[in-house]
Amino acid sequence: MRSEYDFSKAKKNPYAKVLKKQVTINLDEDVVRYFKEKSAEVGIPYQTLINLYLRDCVKKGRNIELTWK
Repeated sequence: MRSEYDFSKAKKNPYAKVLKKQVTINLDEDVVRYFKEKSAEVGIPYQTLINLYLRDCVKKGRNIELTWK
């Protein structure tokens, strides 16, 4: 390994904006089962499918309907 590196001609990562952030989220079992079943149908990993669905919600500005019991 070199003792010093020259980064004066370095370029920013063009994909940095699309990087994903790993989070921990608690989901109900039936929700996970639903997305796993859908992922098997379409051939996309279920976590990717959940991300695509949530991204679609953000894009369309969907609001959650909450009813408190």
